[in-house]
Amino acid sequence: MIENAQRGDRQAFSALLELHYDFVHNVAWRWSGNVADAEDIAQDVCVKLGQAIRSFRGTSRFRTWLYTLTLNAARDHQRKAARDRRNAGSFIADPAFSAVEAANDNTEQSEALWTAVRSLPEKQCDAVLLVYAEGLSHAAAADVMGCSEATVSWHVHEARKRLKILLGRETM
Repeated sequence: MIENAQRGDRQAFSALLELHYDFVHNVAWRWSGNVADAEDIAQDVCVKLGQAIRSFRGTSRFRTWLYTLTLNAARDHQRKAARDRRNAGSFIADPAFSAVEAANDNTEQSEALWTAVRSLPEKQCDAVLLVYAEGLSHAAAADVMGCSEATVSWHVHEARKRLKILLGRETM
C-alpha cells in the first residue's frame, strides 16, 4: 500500500490515511492536550504526508516515520500558537499546557503532572511523552527522536529531576 501511495495511487494513499488517522490524531492529542489543536495537527499531518510520502525510504518502520512527522507537526503548531500569542501581545499561558487531561486518569494531580511535563524543555518533554504517555521503550523513543537510547534515558532522568522541583514531590 505504501509503495502504491508513493507512486501516486490515490486509493492507496486514501487507504493509508484511513488506516493511520486515529493513530496520528491520538498522538497529536497527547502532544497538544486539546481536541481542537489535535484535529488541526492531524490535518496538517495528512497534508504533509501527501507531500512527504515519496521520501519514505523504508529504513525505519512506517509508523515510526509517521510518528516523527506527527511530532514535528505538533511542535510546529505549538510554535505557531506561541508566535501568534506574542504577536497579539498576549501573555496568557499556552492552552496546550494548561488544559491537559490524562487519557486514563482525570484527577487534578494527573492534570498537574501532564501540564508540568508539557512545560519542560522540548527534548525532555518529548522523551517523557514518548516513554510514559505513548508507552514506547527508550530504544523506540530514540528512533522517533533521532538520537541514541542513552540520550533518551538522560532526557527522562533530567525531566524527573525538574518535575520533582516543579511539582514539589517525587514523580514517575
